[in-house]
Amino acid sequence: MDKFVIEGGTRLEGTVQVSGAKNAVLPLMTCALLSEGVSEIDRVPNLRDVRTMLKLIERLGASTTFAGNSATINAAAIKEFEAPYDLVKTMRASVLALGPLVARFGRARISLPGGCAIGARPIDQHLKGLEALGAEIVLEHGYVEARARRLKGATFTFDVKSVTGTENLIMAAALAKGETVFHNAACEPEVVQIADALNQMGASVEGAGTDTIRVKGADSLVPFKLDVIPDRIEAGTLLVAGAIAGGPVRVEGVVYDHVDTVVEKLIEAGAKVKIEDDAITVSAKGRLKGVDIRTKPFPGFATDMQAQFMALLALAEGSSVFSETVFENRYMHAQELQRLGANISVEGRTAVVKGVKKLSGAPVMATDLRASACLVLAGLVAEGTTEVLRIYHLDRGYERLEEKLGRLGARIQRLPMEGV
Repeated sequence: MDKFVIEGGTRLEGTVQVSGAKNAVLPLMTCALLSEGVSEIDRVPNLRDVRTMLKLIERLGASTTFAGNSATINAAAIKEFEAPYDLVKTMRASVLALGPLVARFGRARISLPGGCAIGARPIDQHLKGLEALGAEIVLEHGYVEARARRLKGATFTFDVKSVTGTENLIMAAALAKGETVFHNAACEPEVVQIADALNQMGASVEGAGTDTIRVKGADSLVPFKLDVIPDRIEAGTLLVAGAIAGGPVRVEGVVYDHVDTVVEKLIEAGAKVKIEDDAITVSAKGRLKGVDIRTKPFPGFATDMQAQFMALLALAEGSSVFSETVFENRYMHAQELQRLGANISVEGRTAVVKGVKKLSGAPVMATDLRASACLVLAGLVAEGTTEVLRIYHLDRGYERLEEKLGRLGARIQRLPMEGV
């Protein structure tokens, strides 16, 4: 098990490239289960979750390759229909195999998912949607078992917006008989990319990116070939790094429409931002000013960027109020920021951050993926040495973050944890 050791106080400047999106590539990989033949995915980030998903797909009987940033999946020889606990416990996205397996093979058995401890993230919307499409669902012994002769088109309204729920169900509907209409669907760019894959495979998906999606199922589907979209959360994290450590930092390979809320808040806080076709440059002089953050589903401010902004605003002039509307337990990083000297008070889903003039390095422990990034950002500007422990969380979602920050001038090392 590794840790980061960060010597704070170095100004960051330079150019950095955004990797492919973790939250897009994982559903794309399960989408490949819908067809025989070889699906090809390029711009694949080398992440723990990607490697775990490949292990799961291979466990099902598919053959895979992963070299450089390209992956292939041949799902012609699927012979198993179970995603076991030992793989699913570390990666919630494993549940995305449920819809494709039921749609193509009529059965699936998936362990209830794990992942980051950031609050309850039930899969009830996935299950309700599959039942609406005609699947029989049984929950027992920590597993979800679903069966159906063939799924049938239906109209389904999500009780709450669910990104993985929307992805799972549009994949299932792609092989259902007839047309399926989803209301209150998630609008995230990652959902749009799954729709692009399904359309390439021979289904008809309309409305992705809006809250109403129509899917006309096909009798069979063919493989797809796609480049993974840029990771908007990594892009946002790197932009915050530029703002917190001075800049100018130029983030390349970014889609502005995917990070516009992040950019707007950086500008509101006083950062200087230059927007180009596929790049954004950010810099900041002196202390920024406090702003309020309210997380919402896309196109609102992403909950996955809340922690990084808390690190940034811990040093801003004045107070900032955070309202977390997506997850109920996503302020665990606040206590670790306090160890660095931040002034933060949390009550329920609200956190008040009163900016301080400096942070001081200390050992801190990551509790989830985005909390890891938050603590790294704080360590970049904290006086002295900051050790960020349990960075295996971070490796689930950021591709070589320490190398990217190092090329910008950060003094950051990955070292083994003593006694582990």
